[in-house]
Formats: sequence, C-alpha cells, structure tokens
Amino acid sequence: MSMTEQVKTISTSEPPHAVPVFAASRSGRRRSWILGGVALLAGIGGFIWLRLPGPQAAHYVTVPASRGVVARSVTATGTVNPELTIIVGSYVSGVIQQLTCDYNTEVKAGQVCAKIDPRPYQATLDQYSGQLARDQAILNKDRADLLRYQTLAAQNSIARQQAEDQAYVVQQDEGTVKLDQALVDGAKLNLGYTNIVSPVDGTVVSRNVTQGQTVAASFQTPTLFLIATDLKKMEVDTNVSESDVGGLKEGDKSSFTVDAYPKRAFEGKVTQVRRSPQTVQNVVTYDVVVGVDNADLSLMPGMTASTQIVVEQRNDVLRVPNQALRYAPGGLAVTASAAGASTAETGKARIFVLREGKPVPVSVETGLDDESFTEIVKGDLAANDQVVISEEHGSAGGAASRPPSR
Repeated sequence: MSMTEQVKTISTSEPPHAVPVFAASRSGRRRSWILGGVALLAGIGGFIWLRLPGPQAAHYVTVPASRGVVARSVTATGTVNPELTIIVGSYVSGVIQQLTCDYNTEVKAGQVCAKIDPRPYQATLDQYSGQLARDQAILNKDRADLLRYQTLAAQNSIARQQAEDQAYVVQQDEGTVKLDQALVDGAKLNLGYTNIVSPVDGTVVSRNVTQGQTVAASFQTPTLFLIATDLKKMEVDTNVSESDVGGLKEGDKSSFTVDAYPKRAFEGKVTQVRRSPQTVQNVVTYDVVVGVDNADLSLMPGMTASTQIVVEQRNDVLRVPNQALRYAPGGLAVTASAAGASTAETGKARIFVLREGKPVPVSVETGLDDESFTEIVKGDLAANDQVVISEEHGSAGGAASRPPSR
C-alpha cells in the first residue's frame, strides 16, 4: 500500500470510544452541586446543635411539713331560726278592735297583744246568764212544791203519785240549770278569747293583722303573731345530704357564716339530728340542728348560714398537704382519686422529701384526711422537712418553697 492510501485510511477512520466534551462538563457541575448541598446541610445542623441548651434541671416545689389541726367536716346550708317560736292565733272570729303589739315588741306571758270586738260575745253571755237565772228560779219553786207534796202525801192528804211526779219535775229542772250553766261558762270563755294574749315571754317577730281587720276562725285558726321565746339563743336548721349524715352526732362542733357578717365565724354545737327525711327532686336530706349563742342579737331569724360541722378533729399532729401524697418524680403521676383510694385502703403512702437538693422517697403511715391536709402517724418525717408537691423544668436547678394554705 502506497503512502497516500495509508494517510487516507487513517484520516477516514473514527475512534470507537470517543465522549463529547459538553457531556463531561455537565456531569461535573451536578456532582459539585450535590457536594455543596451536603456541606450546607451539615453546617446548618451543626449550628442548630450548638445553639440548643443542655439538659434542663428539675425545679422542685416544696412545702414544709408542719404541726397543726386536721379536721374533717361536713358542709351544709341552713337557715337561722329562734329555738322556739310560738304561733299566736284566734279561737273566735270578729273585728280587731285594738292592737298593742308590733314587730320587735318585748312581751310578757299574759300580756294582751290584740283585742277582738267583744260586744257580740258579751251579748251571748248576757243571754245565757238570763236563761240560767230563769231556770234556777223555776228549780227553786219546784223544789218547794216537792217538799209540800211530800208532806201532804205523808199525811195521806194527796196521792203519792203526785209527789213522785213533782220529784221528776225537779230533776228535769236541775238538768236544765246545769245545761244553762255550761252555756254561760262557754260564753265566758269566748268572751275571754277576744283578748289575744302572749302565752310566753319573748319578742314579736311577725304581725299578720291590722286594726279593723276581720278575723275568721270558722275553719282554721288564723295566725296573728309569731313570738320568739328568746332571741339570745338561736339555732341553724341545716340540710345535710344522706351521704354525710351518718357521721354526725349530737355535740359535734360547728361553725358558720352569714352574708350579713362575711368576716365573722359563729361557733355552735349540734343539738339534734332529726330522723325525718326531706325529699326534693329525689334528693334526700336531713335536718341537723346547730345551737348557737346570740347574746349580742346580731343573728336574725331567716338568715342563710353556710355551715361546717366538724365530724372528726386531731390537734397538734404532724401533717402534710394532700398534693405531697400525689407527687411522683416526673410530675403528678398519680391522680388525686387513685392516691386517696389507695391511702384510705392501706393507710400507707409514699412521699418525697427534698434532701441535699434531691427528692428522697419516704414511706409514711397516714391518719385523718380533711381534703387539704393529711395526718402523718408514722414515718421518717419531721416538722419543717421540705416535702415535694410538684416539679418544674427550667434552666436553673434548685427548689422553691410554698407556705401551706393554712
């Protein structure tokens, strides 16, 4: 082969694995973008990691264990009333002629508070008195005739039958006189009832009549006055639910407040637990009477009292707030109902005491619970020990103390 042919052959043939220049350039740029994105994400992640705070320390809220009173009580609403209220009415009908008693009048037993017009009853008394006098005169005449007939019959001057008939007439006259006497006595009673008198010493708390008013006592006795025997001794009639009445007994201490004196607590004692139920809309309550001294006359009948009756009380005992019995590390992990049920069943519980900055579990034996504090009967706990009731998480460690609520 000549030189010319060889050159031609070489120039016309192409390499079998040739790659275009623009394809290689585009692949390089893609790889550079990927590497750059990875580096950017790594930088952002590192920046965020450096900016995040370290582990947060627990911030414990504590309350010192204290010595004091633990009292379980029953709350109820009641009404202030006098110990004894006398209803003064009228036995007879008529027009109120005179009034001598009004609201807040101090009265004595037998004092006349009102007077009903006595003229109709005086007329009736006069009528029966005249009838009695007439029949008494007839009786006297018939008795004299009987004596004369008996004398004549003994002398056989008249028949014995005539004397016996006269004896029967005398007996009838005696019966008539007795009937007349009863009518006179009744008329005197009715005349006396026209004076409305107070049966006891006390204070008039209600007056339901006015002068000139007609009182009708035909079917039922109308109420004219309400007289409280002694306003210095009052009582509170409380409505206690059937679920709470079982723990109440006479002599239990009680305290209550009224709206008229919101900052004053009145002290009293349970004087009676009445067994008569009161049912309103299927809710059963019982009347528990609380007696109270009202020497300064500050309490008035009809006031509404918010009453607390102490069922059981322990004085000067070691106590902790109920929140301490529900606390567990990590927060309030135990619900109030579950903790209360467990403590009531076993009498044992676990609380956490802050010692050297850390909560240490302490097993205790519990006693009386008043829904705010629980008595500690046994356990490695002393007064002023910082009991943990909750925890918070923050950047600074330590403990915060809160005083007990009471």
